[in-house]
Amino acid sequence: MKNKNKLTAYLLIGIGLYFLLRQLKLPIFTDFYSWPTILIIIGVTLLIYSFKAKEYNHLLGGTILFGIGIHFHGIKYYNFWIDHWAVYPLIVGVGFIVRYIKTKQGLLPGLILVAIACVFIFSINMPEWLNWVYDVFDVIQLYWPILLIIFGIYLLKKK
Repeated sequence: MKNKNKLTAYLLIGIGLYFLLRQLKLPIFTDFYSWPTILIIIGVTLLIYSFKAKEYNHLLGGTILFGIGIHFHGIKYYNFWIDHWAVYPLIVGVGFIVRYIKTKQGLLPGLILVAIACVFIFSINMPEWLNWVYDVFDVIQLYWPILLIIFGIYLLKKK
């Protein structure tokens, strides 16, 4: 129970700092007065809590929230930021790898997701002899919701 109070305390401190800085209207923080910052704060809070309390089951969620917050912040404020759907599997894959570092679970899904994301992000520069990959990606892009459903059912049935 004590650790749950720590998680709540970290969340309250982070969100309180966010709103305090927003009320102070410091010019250096004006780009961070947006909803992606809340995601970043919650993600960082989960990561800090996981490491401090040695409850590593929050590493995946914390990494995903942090990554999505950074991604949406980057899209909004930086012209060079990649706005591609494959960034999301990249973030989830990195989350699995971060969790693997402490729990030794999830390395293979993490590596697969990172590899797929990198192929999709950089697919514009693929050589001619890999044109068949575009057809495979078109099929995956068409049926990815079904793949999510199948993966969800698999996770429910898995012991």
